[in-house]
Amino acid sequence: MATRRPLVAANWKMAGSLQLAQELIQKFSRISGGSPDVVLCPPSVYLDNIQRKLEAASQTLSGCSLHLGGQNLSHQEFGAYTGEISGGMLKEFGCKYVIIGHSERRRMYGETSDMVAEKFAMAQKMGLTPILCVGESLAARQANRTFEVLAGELDAVLDKVGIMAFDNAVLAYEPLWAIGTGKSATPEQAQEVHAYLRQRLSALSPYEGEKIRILYGGSVKPSNAADLFTQPDVDGGLVGGASLNASEFVTLCRIASQAE
Repeated sequence: MATRRPLVAANWKMAGSLQLAQELIQKFSRISGGSPDVVLCPPSVYLDNIQRKLEAASQTLSGCSLHLGGQNLSHQEFGAYTGEISGGMLKEFGCKYVIIGHSERRRMYGETSDMVAEKFAMAQKMGLTPILCVGESLAARQANRTFEVLAGELDAVLDKVGIMAFDNAVLAYEPLWAIGTGKSATPEQAQEVHAYLRQRLSALSPYEGEKIRILYGGSVKPSNAADLFTQPDVDGGLVGGASLNASEFVTLCRIASQAE
């Protein structure tokens, strides 16, 4: 991972519970020594309670870098947008990160790459670090269009905000064919794509390309994490299902720390 500090983000999606949050905090409180940066992205209704739990446990969590993140935000700053959540609201409830452009948002809710770019810009305006998700479908991979798809999703954001905005951002490669399927990309497949993404950014700014953390997301679990996280351009994971089991998720974080 060069000098990049590993990061592991838990995307609970529409799952999880306050009990799970308590179990995770208790387990992280017992960690001694180094740990990766850890981001918990629960449903927004849990943010207030989890923020309070983190504040109450702040002394026992001194050995662990544990942050809150949102799963989504509006591309508008405020206004009459029923059901939406603004970046300012996420920030007020202790969020440092927010997931942008997850494939489920793109596929199920019609978020275009242009809208994702607007959300990326709004997240940074509100003082949040976007975790920008990009990834190809199984059909695109089988048609050898993986890099074409990734370039389009990445370039939409670059065209909107420019390369220097990636100084405060995280990338996440999440192949659609591996999300929730139990079928993960091989370490070699993940490394190939991560290297491509880093090279594409490095062509615009070698510094930003080398600095940015690129996470792998797609059926990451303890059994495959070590092989994935030790790839030179894989800097951690965006974890779905395994983040809903406190023991599994803490194990993943330990693996990421050892791969640093």
